Amino acid sequence: MRFIITARPGPDSPEPPDPNGPFDEALFSAYMKFNEEMHKAGVLVAAEGLKPEGNVARVTAKEGKRSVVDGPFTESKELVGGFYIIEVDTQEEAIEWALRCPTGLGFDDVLEIRTLTGSRTSRRICSTSSTSPRRRGARRSRRSGERCG
Repeated sequence: MRFIITARPGPDSPEPPDPNGPFDEALFSAYMKFNEEMHKAGVLVAAEGLKPEGNVARVTAKEGKRSVVDGPFTESKELVGGFYIIEVDTQEEAIEWALRCPTGLGFDDVLEIRTLTGSRTSRRICSTSSTSPRRRGARRSRRSGERCG
């Protein structure tokens, strides 16, 4: 099953650190180690942080028509700071991974775990073959060798 784990500040979280402030090498290393552990275990599908500043676009629907809404949109306490998409057998396993996630960025105090639509009950871990770093080849399940999505 595939799950998305989103990170956001908690109600009592301090303000996120200044993006132009000093770089926390130890915290960054802890996150990279965690990401590598998920990758080696074959559960990591995707992981990204989201920039709190910069260009944001929002498209809404009203009376069946889409339109662009200008920002700013939300206070930083409500922003999603990033996400992981993982593929594991159960929600309990997804929770176990979330409990291992480092903390300390200021926008990662609350991790929310949700099942993605279309998730299957059986786990299929796909790897990507490629001949170049920019070109992806066929994806095949590591467990069965069958072609993935």
